[in-house]
This record gives sequence, C-alpha cells and structure tokens, in this order.
Amino acid sequence: MRYRKIGKGRLLRCYKDRIKEDYTIKEGNKVFCPNCGNLFGIDYGAFIKVRKGSFTQKGSYE
Repeated sequence: MRYRKIGKGRLLRCYKDRIKEDYTIKEGNKVFCPNCGNLFGIDYGAFIKVRKGSFTQKGSYE
C-alpha cells in the first residue's frame, strides 16, 4: 500500500481517501499483506485500523 501520511506520529489508521495505491488482499473486513499473508488491519469503512507492527514504512511525511 502506498499511503500519504500527515504528521510525525505513529500510523494507527489508514484513511481511504489518502491511499494512493492499494495492493492488499481483502477478505470480509480483514486486510492482508499480499506478500507474506499476515493480517495488516481491519476495515472500518472510512479507514483501516492498522495492526501494530504489521508493516514497514519508508519515505517522508508531510
């Protein structure tokens, strides 16, 4: 997933209007990584609540 993060804090929720590219696999309301198959988070409609420690990040923030 490519996501436009705003601010310096931890990533707790991915708001769907900020997702640039989405490669994840969705089964019901659960979101999984396409590479390793681990649970990434839970879809709550307007956002995805991210499971702590389930991803790596790189890049800069706005």
